[in-house]
Amino acid sequence: MEVLTMKELLETGVHFGHRTRKWNPKMAQYIFTERKGIHIIDLEQTVEMFRKAYYYVRDRVASEGELLFVGTKKQVQSTIEEEAKRCGAHYVNRRWLGGTLTNFATIKQSIDRMKRYEVMIEDGSIDQLPNKEASKLRRELAKLSRNLTGLRHLERVPDLLYVIDPDVEANAIREANILGVPVIAIVDTNCDPDPIDFLIPGNDDAIKATKLITSRIADAVLEGREGRQEEPEEASAVEAEADARAEETVSEEATTDVVPEGDVEAKTEDVEVEPVEPVTEGTAGIADTPAPEQPEGEDAAESEKPADTEAA
Repeated sequence: MEVLTMKELLETGVHFGHRTRKWNPKMAQYIFTERKGIHIIDLEQTVEMFRKAYYYVRDRVASEGELLFVGTKKQVQSTIEEEAKRCGAHYVNRRWLGGTLTNFATIKQSIDRMKRYEVMIEDGSIDQLPNKEASKLRRELAKLSRNLTGLRHLERVPDLLYVIDPDVEANAIREANILGVPVIAIVDTNCDPDPIDFLIPGNDDAIKATKLITSRIADAVLEGREGRQEEPEEASAVEAEADARAEETVSEEATTDVVPEGDVEAKTEDVEVEPVEPVTEGTAGIADTPAPEQPEGEDAAESEKPADTEAA
């Protein structure tokens, strides 16, 4: 089953590039032709390159990887937020704060401060502060929420970056390249493809085109998470099967060593046991020997003498 078809790309206008006078010569190999002053992107390459990116995202997420969606253009902000929330990923759709990746420790402190302010508003402790200080805190919270809401659950630097329009998100791509984070991006004919690890040639301005590709990337994240959950289940099933086999082996060995009661009774009935008189150790043969006769008179006296006297 294809993760993305040529028909879907044509219907959403992914094949339309920029005007020929705005093109980047490095994108020449991904351009199919030119029509009415507009470059037409080669969708066969788009399908193949998207397939590689899809499976890469799926495998990385399945191995505990985290993906960050990035798209701050107005026409893609809602798409980035919706698809990231649908697959449970992180996102930046308002403004890329400098150092989001390279200085993540500081960004993490801002995220923690935002959460702390939210708790203060929820439990009502902010009302105990002076009005001026409370209003300042609310303004700061609104600013933090606008830029960091999509990163509230991010605990470390993400393993992947998905970007719409590399020219607009040049700072995010530069930070990812510094840290060696792989970048997946929709690259139009006016963009530089060199900093992108997994580029997807296509229209990065049309809402339908960006929504189609972004939704499929979100599907890859969901598929990777499902694979992550299936691994423990398969391991437990293998262990249960091994235990069952061990129990069967033990039961088979026990049945081979034990003789049924019916067979034991049959064997004992066929054997005739002769009665044996008890014999005490050291007295065998003595009981049947007649006692010697006692001599009378002198013979009896002589018989009572020690053997040494007789010898003398």
